[in-house]
Amino acid sequence: MPTLLYLARRLLQAIVVIFIVTIIVFCLLHALPGGPARGILGAQATQQQIAQFNHQQGLDKPLVIQYFYYLSTLVHGNLGTSYTLNESVTALIVQRLPKTIVLTGISAVVALIIAIPLGMVQATRRNKPIDYIVTTISFVAYATPVFFLGLIVIVVFSQALPWFPSQAPTGNTLGEIFADPAGLVLPVATGAAAMIAVFTRYMRSSTLENLSEDYVRTARAGGATGYGILTGHVFRNALTPVVAMLGYYIPVMFGGALVIEQLFNYPGMGLLFWNAAQSSDYPVLLGCVLVISIATVAGSLLADIAQLIIDPRVKVSSS
Repeated sequence: MPTLLYLARRLLQAIVVIFIVTIIVFCLLHALPGGPARGILGAQATQQQIAQFNHQQGLDKPLVIQYFYYLSTLVHGNLGTSYTLNESVTALIVQRLPKTIVLTGISAVVALIIAIPLGMVQATRRNKPIDYIVTTISFVAYATPVFFLGLIVIVVFSQALPWFPSQAPTGNTLGEIFADPAGLVLPVATGAAAMIAVFTRYMRSSTLENLSEDYVRTARAGGATGYGILTGHVFRNALTPVVAMLGYYIPVMFGGALVIEQLFNYPGMGLLFWNAAQSSDYPVLLGCVLVISIATVAGSLLADIAQLIIDPRVKVSSS
C-alpha cells in the first residue's frame, strides 16, 4: 500500500508538471515578437493578413479561451501544422521520434555497459594508476563539447582510418536505419562518450559510499570474498543513484542528439528541430519542446519506479 501511494503521488506530480509545461509552451508561442501571427507569417505580412490569420486561428479571443482551445488540441494529438513543410507537426514527430529514441537508447545502453563496471573498478582501485587514468579521461570527455567530439570522431574513424561512414543511415523507417549498422557506429559512439564520463563518476562515488557501509564490513567478517561483496551486495545498492540520474539525464540526451543528428545528418527529431530553428518554423519548435518536456517528466517517473525495484529502502522512506 505505501508503494502504491508513493507511485500515485508521483504520477499526480508528473501530471501537474506536464500541465505547467503546456502553460509555458503556450506563453512562449504568444511571446513571439509581434505575436504568433507576425512570427509565423513573417515581417512582410500586412495588418489585414495578420488580422485575418488571428481570426482564423482564434487568436483574437481572450487568452484563457485560447489556452483551453490549445489544451483541447493537444489532448487530441494536434500540435499544429508546419509552415515550411506544410505537414502535421504530430506526424513529423511521430516519424522522427522513434529514430531519436533508437539513437539515444543505444548510446545510453553502450554508456552504461562501459561506465558501470569501469566505475566499480575505479572504486576498488581507488588512488591507483587506473583510477587516475580513467578520471582524467572522464574529465576530458565531459568537458569536450559534443560537436567537437563528433568532429574528432569523424576525422579519426572516417577519414584518417576509413573504418566507418561519416554519414548516418537515412530513411523513413527504423528498418532502413538498422539496415546500415555501420552508419550508426560513429553517432552512437559520440553520444555515448559524454554519458560514459558522467555515469562512471557517479558509479565510482556510489560504490565507494557503499563500500564504507556496515553491511560490507559484516559481509567481510563473515568470510565473503571481495568479488562476492561487489556482485552480491554493493552492485545493486550502488545502481540506485545511477538509475535516478539516467531518468533526469533525458533532456541532456535529447540536447546532445540535436547536435549529433545535425552533424551526422541523422533523420531524427533533433535534425527536425535544427531545421525548424533555421526556418523559424515555430509550430515544429514548440511541438518538439513539448514532447521533450513530457519525455523528461516520464523519464523521471520511470527512474523513480526503477529505484523502487532496485532498492526496497525507497519504499520505506516514502511511506
